[in-house]
Amino acid sequence: MKIVDLSKPIRYNKADPWFMKVKIKHRPHHKAKWLLRAMGLPFKLFPKGFNGWADDTIKKMGVHATTHIDAPWHYSPTTNGKKSKTIDEVPLDWCFGKGIVIDMKHKQDFDPITVADIQSFLDANKLSLEPGLIVLVKTGRDKLNGTKDFHKKGTGMSAAATEWLIDNGIKVMGIDSWGWDLPLPYMLKKAKESGNSEYFWEAHLVGREKEYCHMEQLVNLDALPYSGFKVAVFPLKIEGASGAPARVVAMLD
Repeated sequence: MKIVDLSKPIRYNKADPWFMKVKIKHRPHHKAKWLLRAMGLPFKLFPKGFNGWADDTIKKMGVHATTHIDAPWHYSPTTNGKKSKTIDEVPLDWCFGKGIVIDMKHKQDFDPITVADIQSFLDANKLSLEPGLIVLVKTGRDKLNGTKDFHKKGTGMSAAATEWLIDNGIKVMGIDSWGWDLPLPYMLKKAKESGNSEYFWEAHLVGREKEYCHMEQLVNLDALPYSGFKVAVFPLKIEGASGAPARVVAMLD
C-alpha cells in the first residue's frame, strides 16, 4: 500500500494573513533539565547521556489556519433548523472512505466551479459519484502555499456545485485552495460592488440547510489518480470547535 500525504506542514509563515499566522515555540532538550531539577530530580540522578527532552508549544494557531476540516458549526449555528455539529460530533465514518479527484486545474482565478464543470469532468472520465465518497477538488493552487497570493488568488466552489455534491450523497469534500469559496478578498470586493447580500461565502453557507464538511488547504492532489484510492481525514477532537487540523492521507493499493 502506498500512502500519499495530502496535508501541509504546520509552521510559521510570514506571508499568511495576520489572522491565520501560526506561532510555535520549540524548546531544545537542555531546557528540560531545569524543569526536572525543579520537580525534584537531582542532576546526579539523570541517566547517563540524558540532558532532558525536547518539547514544543503551539502558542497561536487557529483551527482553520492549516490543512483542516470544517464542521457544520463553522457555517452556521443551525443546520436545517437543528443545532449544527461541532467537530467532535462529526461521525468518524464520514472521515474515511473511497476517494475521487475532480480535476479543475483549468479553471481561471475567480471563475467559480459549477455543476456543469463537475458533470463534464465525470462524464469525460467515466466516473460517477456514490454516497460516502470523499471528493477532492484539484485546482493546482497548492503551488501558492506559503506565498502572499495563496488566499488572494484561485478558483473556488459555487453554492450550486456544493449543494449538488451533497445531494449526491457526499458528506465530506475538500479542495487544495486556501478556501472552499472563491478567494476571500475577492468575495468581499464583489459583494460591496454588487450590493448582493447573498454573494459572500455562498458555498460555505449551503451548510445552513444541508449538512456537510469540507477540507481546505490540501496538497499533493497531483500525486493521486482520479479514483481507486481511500482517504482518511481524522480531525483533532477539539470539544465544541468549528473545525480542526487534520492529517489527511490517501491510501493506494
